[in-house]
Amino acid sequence: MTQLNLFNAEEFYEFPKDLLEYRENFLSREEANFFKELLLQNTPWEQRTQKMYDKTVLTPRLTAWYGDDNKSYESADGNASSKNQWTPELLSLKERIEKEFGYKFNGVLLNLYRDNNDSVAWHRDKESRYGKRPVIASISLGQTRNFDFRKKDHHQSKYSLPLPHGSLLIMKGDLQENWEHRIAKSSAPMKERINLTFRWLNEK
Repeated sequence: MTQLNLFNAEEFYEFPKDLLEYRENFLSREEANFFKELLLQNTPWEQRTQKMYDKTVLTPRLTAWYGDDNKSYESADGNASSKNQWTPELLSLKERIEKEFGYKFNGVLLNLYRDNNDSVAWHRDKESRYGKRPVIASISLGQTRNFDFRKKDHHQSKYSLPLPHGSLLIMKGDLQENWEHRIAKSSAPMKERINLTFRWLNEK
């Protein structure tokens, strides 16, 4: 486990490390390069919309959803993604994580951060279809971006973990109950980053 970095904290709060599993080199560089180029070129990326202050705005990233036949993805604001069938490559990644870590997934949400202006705001993955203690496995490809955490009820307690090319981060336990996370915009120029978040969706 790579040590998490504390930033801008008014007081020290020990991050509960049992809520994360981290493998920095889950994919070899050759594997990571292969999947990044394949997904950049062949994924049917969509730009969704979201409500902000009574306005409808474009989400600052592109997304795509792949899953089992009966699984569709809908965000907390009711914004649905087009459903795509598993590709052999994505299915192989899903099965590899399941075999190595013992979890099960029936869908994957892909996010494409095109440059330093793309982001995802503070949030928790609390949709009811994930269940009470969801497990989400996240593979990062391309540009290293900081993955930030903060306590839901104490925003001064913040942590940041750089997620490099080919890394795997698994969020589990009560993390979605007590912590928020984000990928922030950056003032520094950045290249593309693809994030694959494997999930288990219950029946509606």
